[in-house]
Amino acid sequence: MESSVMKKALQEYVDAFNQKDLERLISLFADDASVEDPVGKPLKKGRQEIEKFYRESMSGESKLELLAPPRGSFSNAASITFAVHTKMEGRSARIEVTDVMTFNNDGKISTMQAFWGPDDLRMV
Repeated sequence: MESSVMKKALQEYVDAFNQKDLERLISLFADDASVEDPVGKPLKKGRQEIEKFYRESMSGESKLELLAPPRGSFSNAASITFAVHTKMEGRSARIEVTDVMTFNNDGKISTMQAFWGPDDLRMV
């Protein structure tokens, strides 16, 4: 997989999320994809579960701010590091996250793992 293809898809992921374009975001995923967000929580499998997860994630005021450019690899994986700006219990919050995604031969996201834990969440 070309690194540039994966990086372009990750930028598209951020842009679609910030524009609250669920259909555009979901189109980046393979039909049999899985999402683990955050790592250690139950896996969302397949288009229906992933769409439900992102519909809920995009329903509020959440925005993603890239903290570094997308990173590729010599394989089929790439990552993005960003801050999620959101509201929790009526207060502004910031969560620092690194997503690692693998891609299939068609350039679609096969797996997404979001790495963040309790100490990556700050109320601001």
